[in-house]
Amino acid sequence: MRDITISEIRRGYLKDLAAQERRVDGRGLEEFRPVTITTDYIGTAEGSSKVTFGASEVVSGVKLGIAAPYPDQAASGVMMTNVELRPLAAHLFELGPPRPPQIELSRVVDRAIRESKAIELQKLCVKEGEKVWMVFIDGIITNHGGNLFDLFTLGSIAALMTSRVPAKAQGLGEDYKLPIQHRPIAITSWKLGDQILVDATLEEELVADARLTVATNESEELVAMQKGGDGSFSREEVEAAFERSAKIGRDLRKQLEHATGA
Repeated sequence: MRDITISEIRRGYLKDLAAQERRVDGRGLEEFRPVTITTDYIGTAEGSSKVTFGASEVVSGVKLGIAAPYPDQAASGVMMTNVELRPLAAHLFELGPPRPPQIELSRVVDRAIRESKAIELQKLCVKEGEKVWMVFIDGIITNHGGNLFDLFTLGSIAALMTSRVPAKAQGLGEDYKLPIQHRPIAITSWKLGDQILVDATLEEELVADARLTVATNESEELVAMQKGGDGSFSREEVEAAFERSAKIGRDLRKQLEHATGA
């Protein structure tokens, strides 16, 4: 990824605003930008979505195919998650093989989905030890305006919730809805100086000292956590991040359920 330089004056300005519990775009520290969720966005996918947080946008799609199971999970379907960060989305992205930020984003979202047991993978077994359904979740960041961890998680879940298993094309009966049992939501807390905010813009991310992504399910249970950046969080700040994730997750989950008809 290319380096983007922000002047010390600008850095100081953003942190001074945060210290006053203010932000450049006028939001409160725990206020999200407008969220939109559009489903069935890609006609050739088993399920798809386009999700935006203000200027940030991701298109997510789900494809399913028949494959051999993992040897240690002979009666369980398989899931893989991948996201593309292309130069068209932001000047800091480059063409070429996956780089650490892209790999981390894919893994953090994969973990939230996998550890929450969002998909009932046991129901995707066709023949134990021989054939199972493999679920591919792919995302393309089409505009990077900040907060990609939360964005891609929400986009992936929206796509999964609208997916159907293409059984008929494989001679396995009628198509059916992908078995989804949980709906994890990720909320990332960004630390600027002594203040913590959510749904950071790209500029706020670039001056943040640290970030903490916390994913919870609909029962407000912790399912995944990932820390990034050189700074640190106290125990009290981690506990507050969990409470913040559960609280904001309720509102985002309502929007998700409305958009997907769940």
